[in-house]
Amino acid sequence: MKNTKGEVWVFAEQEEGKLSEVPFELLGKARELAGVLGVKVGAVLMGSGVESLSGDLFAAGADVVHLIDDPALAVFRNKAYRHAMVELVKEASPQIVIFGATHMGRDLAPSVASALGCGLTADCTDLQIGDYEDKKTKETFTNVLHQIRPAFGGNIIATIVNARNWPQMATVREGVMKPLEREEGRKGEIVKHASHLDGVEIPVEVVEIIRKTSSVNLKGSRIIVCGGAGVGSKENFKLLHDLANALGGAVGGSRAAVDLGYCEHERQIGQTGVTVRPALMISCGVSGAVQHLAGMQDSAKIIAINTDRDAPIFQVAHYGIVGDLNVVVPKLIKAIRAKGE
Repeated sequence: MKNTKGEVWVFAEQEEGKLSEVPFELLGKARELAGVLGVKVGAVLMGSGVESLSGDLFAAGADVVHLIDDPALAVFRNKAYRHAMVELVKEASPQIVIFGATHMGRDLAPSVASALGCGLTADCTDLQIGDYEDKKTKETFTNVLHQIRPAFGGNIIATIVNARNWPQMATVREGVMKPLEREEGRKGEIVKHASHLDGVEIPVEVVEIIRKTSSVNLKGSRIIVCGGAGVGSKENFKLLHDLANALGGAVGGSRAAVDLGYCEHERQIGQTGVTVRPALMISCGVSGAVQHLAGMQDSAKIIAINTDRDAPIFQVAHYGIVGDLNVVVPKLIKAIRAKGE
């Protein structure tokens, strides 16, 4: 399966004919990796009647769209997608395949890796091309994928290398990769492949899809007010909502705040929540655990409010206020509202 001339692939996740955001994030990183390797970037597009989405993938950085169009792929079912993907990998021999660490990606990628007998690193926060030396055999491998992710609860950063069993596969956490600027009108090659699903029994039938929409959109918010355990109570979180409303932003929380019941899980920012890059992040009563910092440290501007001047959050903050948020935040709200009058 090892093919050093193989493409770098991104699984272009789509539902009901609409691409998710994660393929655009991954295509930016794929172009970086492919540039080092001197190969093309491929996007794997699977579904029914989805060929029209190819233009968006080319604009986002794909050189080739590997299209599998079959009515059996209209909705995601693991066995159908897995079988089609495995056959495609065997046919085209990519050297790297990247999935988003979404519900679909986390379901599909491990089953594909298992069927192919290759490795998979989950929830990566970075991918790089580098060399690797096997300490036991002293064998050196060049231009292999370094798969980087937090480990041991986020206390260390591990680099994982799969040098022998290819393709090299990884899932990447949403929001950690930056999409390229779209190049409208960019052209590429569409390669159509058979699904190889004839005669394959797919035991799951989708009867109805019921979606629960969330009113919280942290990834799309330019301003976020985030609270931690130091907020003190669910009632005190109302102050953060008032500040966010005054700024036209959204409210997030650390894992500690979520575990204490101060805010809902869908607002959690960090390693086990969402990764965000707002223009402004105001952290209130957040200590700054490594797991939380992993999800927000790339914010353009960070203002931290904490009574503990030694809190780790101040190490990443651009501006720090040592003080009681119950005193500081109402003053901020008053000043913001006065300015808007």
